[in-house]
Amino acid sequence: MKVVLLGEIKGKGGEGDVIDVAQGYAENYLFPKKLAVAATKGNLKQLEERRNNIAKREAVRIANANALKEVLDGKAVTVDAKVGDEGILFGSVTSAMIADAIKAQLDQDVDRKRVELGKPIKVAGTHPVVVSLYRDIRATVNVMVGVTAEEAEAEEAEVAEEEAVEATETEAAAE
Repeated sequence: MKVVLLGEIKGKGGEGDVIDVAQGYAENYLFPKKLAVAATKGNLKQLEERRNNIAKREAVRIANANALKEVLDGKAVTVDAKVGDEGILFGSVTSAMIADAIKAQLDQDVDRKRVELGKPIKVAGTHPVVVSLYRDIRATVNVMVGVTAEEAEAEEAEVAEEEAVEATETEAAAE
């Protein structure tokens, strides 16, 4: 069954797209939630008349997503969690906790459903987390779990020092 989307649906398309979906999906999910309308001649004609407005809204959404990406990309947020021996957490860090941390520390609203964790974080340390902002626009945020900013800087300095030592050892071995 062909439908016209009235908003963005992850994995299906964006506002104004005409897609083919199962009839049950359309009638039981898309239509009741007003996410789509049937692709009738009248609705397709209305869609053509609205294309200009849809394009303007799309441009604004993309601009907002790119601005948010500039703010979030590469930034670090800290999530407090109880850490046991050997860096294992009691419980786990979820996408909602990360979204709350972004709101509190970077003052940016991010929907928890847009935080792409894959599986919950259960180990202390720094973890790169992808935030899907709009369609294919994504930002990477470093989430520090059970680690203070000073500890993270010390850890980064340690890693850089070890890499420098390894580089000098490699150069010495090459000579």
